[in-house]
Amino acid sequence: MKKKSKRFKGLLNQQKNEKINTLENKVDLIKKMSNAKFVESIDLSFKINLKKIKGADSNLRTIIELPNGNGKKFKVAVLCDENKLNDAKKSGAEVFGSEDLIQKITSGQINFDKLICTPSMMSKLGKLGKILGPKGLMPNPKLGTVSDDLVNAVLKIKNKIVEIKNDKDGNVGLSIGRKSFTTKKILENLNSVFENLKKDKATIFNSENIKGFYLSASMSPGLKFNFKEVQQ
Repeated sequence: MKKKSKRFKGLLNQQKNEKINTLENKVDLIKKMSNAKFVESIDLSFKINLKKIKGADSNLRTIIELPNGNGKKFKVAVLCDENKLNDAKKSGAEVFGSEDLIQKITSGQINFDKLICTPSMMSKLGKLGKILGPKGLMPNPKLGTVSDDLVNAVLKIKNKIVEIKNDKDGNVGLSIGRKSFTTKKILENLNSVFENLKKDKATIFNSENIKGFYLSASMSPGLKFNFKEVQQ
């Protein structure tokens, strides 16, 4: 069994001594416990009971636009036609190109975190599925990474949109902010996640399939909460 560090044990004791009656209290405590030597992320995690859900409905994969972003920095690449290269350059993408970018990807030069593609170039990406797919980089219209509006697509991917998906065991984890965010901004992001998932994924995202949620920082213990606390 993995031993807990002295710092981690101290955080557990701090939890016991704090008054945490509301979700706001819990966010405040998570921020207070974020005492690592870097700006920790504030993370949300939960587990879907896959035994109660059958077929394709068990796959929770979607994107949500967080009103305050989550503070993560992504290096974005844009694949487009030659006539859209100026738009790609203006979009703020760190990497952009047309046939030349396809050649770089083919040779294994993948120096980006997200790939945005114009619809007209998607047919040329088919042969790169085995390279991009396993890395989670294959553009997908449902995930906001296939668009002709390159400026807006890059802006959202860099600053607003987060992807949510469960693993084979039903676990879901995502960052909803940074320690440097105000409690209000973290709660706004959290509420946005719940509102969107309840609306678009109601068959999965409900109290029958998910019994509890956890908030934590990168290096802190988690605090449990439930649907009712968010709905207050």
